[in-house]
Amino acid sequence: MKRCILALLAFAAALVVVAGCSLPQSQENVKASSKLLTPDQVKIAVVTHAAPGDQFWDFVRSGVDQAAKDDGVQVDYNSSPEPAQQSTLIDNAVASGANGIIVSMANPDALRAAIRRAVSKGIPVVTINSGIDDWKAFGAFTHIGQSESIAGTAAGEQLSKNGAKKAICVIHEAGNIGLEQRCAAAKKAFKGTMTNLQVNGTDTNGTAASITSKLRADKSIDAVLALQGQVATLAVGAKGSAGSKAQIATFDVDQNVLSAILGGRLAFAIDQQPYAQGYEGVAAMVLKLTRGITLGGGQPIYTGPTIVDKSNAQVTLDALKGEVG
Repeated sequence: MKRCILALLAFAAALVVVAGCSLPQSQENVKASSKLLTPDQVKIAVVTHAAPGDQFWDFVRSGVDQAAKDDGVQVDYNSSPEPAQQSTLIDNAVASGANGIIVSMANPDALRAAIRRAVSKGIPVVTINSGIDDWKAFGAFTHIGQSESIAGTAAGEQLSKNGAKKAICVIHEAGNIGLEQRCAAAKKAFKGTMTNLQVNGTDTNGTAASITSKLRADKSIDAVLALQGQVATLAVGAKGSAGSKAQIATFDVDQNVLSAILGGRLAFAIDQQPYAQGYEGVAAMVLKLTRGITLGGGQPIYTGPTIVDKSNAQVTLDALKGEVG
């Protein structure tokens, strides 16, 4: 995805002109490397909160792998949905000699100490996907992803545009602040009424049963907002089981989601472009380590949101087929 790296380089050039390549004041605690590295010296650790079998993170991983290949650097990718284990993975990356760390922060409080330990040793950190409200305070030099509040607003507005009046927002992972922000923003932007439904996303049968029960108990619910493609698929089944006419929408896309949109089973999806998060995360870190270029200018780099519906689902599906084999 050469256009991503070209865009990043162009952005970096603009930063050089405007800011002289200086770090934002909030990033002064990040120690500069004593020397620039050559690509063969770069060792980047990527630590995410991906759960096993979540295709969203397969797209992130594909972006990571392609950027590593394009830039000729070593990247070690590890993940855990458990915050304590994710923190341990960060500490392990520091101990193994990583000279750059890329991390997703679904539970920032649990990762704060580990990230600050890495920064205190002079290791640059980039956050991706989750953590847009905390990356500066933790010492990362930029964040790559989407604002969950902006994305949630887009979802709420689109549901209203589609004529929905009463919706449920399905939160599939307890303690994930990004998911809570999505629902809160969607509720605020939605012209009707919206309530949250908490489920355990790792329990597919239980999740389907909870959505089905909710739709059976209240036939006035005319929209279900899922926050993940797999939950959206379960919601489609639950709608049928409950005899509901509710429209189903979701955050994040995969091939199943796009096929469901094309088939009319899903109304739309909010795409944060996970491939770009993985690719640009590595590209930004490589520029930092090999050229001393700090991207972002003290601001996050947005990869979304984009609304995907029948009008653009096929184009998006064609692109995704080339991102994950």
